[in-house]
Amino acid sequence: MTKAFSFQLLGQDGPARRGRVSTAHGSFETPAFMPVGTAGTVKAMTMDGVAATGAEIILGNTYHLMLRPGAEIVAEMGGLQEFTRWSGPILTDSGGFQVMSLAELRKLTEEGVRFRSHVDGRHMMLTPEDSIRIQHQLGADITMVLDECTPYPATHEEAEKSMELSMRWAVRSKEAFVTRPGHGLFGIVQGSVYEDLRHRSIAALTDIGFDGYAVGGLAVGEGQAQMFSVLDFTMPAMPADRPRYLMGVGKPSDLVGAVARGVDMFDCVLPTRSGRTGQAFTRRGVVNIRNARHSRDPRPLDADCACQTCQNYSRAYLHHLFKAGEILGLMLMTAHNLRFYQDLMADLRAAIEAGRLTDQVARFHADQARGDIEPWVPGGP
Repeated sequence: MTKAFSFQLLGQDGPARRGRVSTAHGSFETPAFMPVGTAGTVKAMTMDGVAATGAEIILGNTYHLMLRPGAEIVAEMGGLQEFTRWSGPILTDSGGFQVMSLAELRKLTEEGVRFRSHVDGRHMMLTPEDSIRIQHQLGADITMVLDECTPYPATHEEAEKSMELSMRWAVRSKEAFVTRPGHGLFGIVQGSVYEDLRHRSIAALTDIGFDGYAVGGLAVGEGQAQMFSVLDFTMPAMPADRPRYLMGVGKPSDLVGAVARGVDMFDCVLPTRSGRTGQAFTRRGVVNIRNARHSRDPRPLDADCACQTCQNYSRAYLHHLFKAGEILGLMLMTAHNLRFYQDLMADLRAAIEAGRLTDQVARFHADQARGDIEPWVPGGP
């Protein structure tokens, strides 16, 4: 029998939280990072490979999947888990952000968003009801309400108008959602950088009632300092008995700072996109493997990393793969980056459990500040 959707708060260290979310397709530990599987695939990875990095939940994109292959086809194939061969939980975003950022000839109305597909030029409409229906067809364990991601910068008046539209759409999304065991619906807090609007949004969503609450409209150009400032006045007002999800974030330092402020869930394309462009995240900062100084370096990307890339391949080989345009380079770098992100989250979970998050955060920043290792020289260590 499928268990009910639930969130267990297992411990805290200051505002930071250690928890567990249970869904129809299993549970995942929080704080959690979700690799992005935009079109039903985490780019340059097999699903077995994604699981091997330690990931327990992935994200799928409603906008891309509704365009191709189409939600009806995914449903016929048994839902995203069966279609993609990912057996764990899946969160699907609503498609709203992609409509705003990718689609052509967008027109936002009270009804929804009318747009022209960037894939084939079709004229389409996405309403809150459409988004929820499509995510149901995809078989998402966690469904997101349709909202407008408020552009940055925005005046208080613009942000208020946008937030209020998103709250009306949240009501319609909740009414359209079909409740079933193990499946949850998350509301999305909007309000740009304005404290009063964020608090009004939280109050409205709490009144509607959701299984989890996301913070949207950040990582859109406001910078890390302002993002943290918004989290400082937003997180304490969020329901404590539900998971909290910061959408589209981010760099490792973003995750560390947000976890310390009480965020439970994250997603971002950064580790996979960076891997495909030759950038690796390590405990000593970012490594650009295309740099000529790696061409004769026999050492791994990160000596403390247990991923298959670091255990089996040298920087020199990875440098060669990128210079030669070999697909294997993209795969190995992506696998490393995803493992780095999962290790980072595991370290944060352990630190919260032990009541030593402050020390862990200080150690992270100190290691990052040291920078990458010096170029290897023959006869050196």
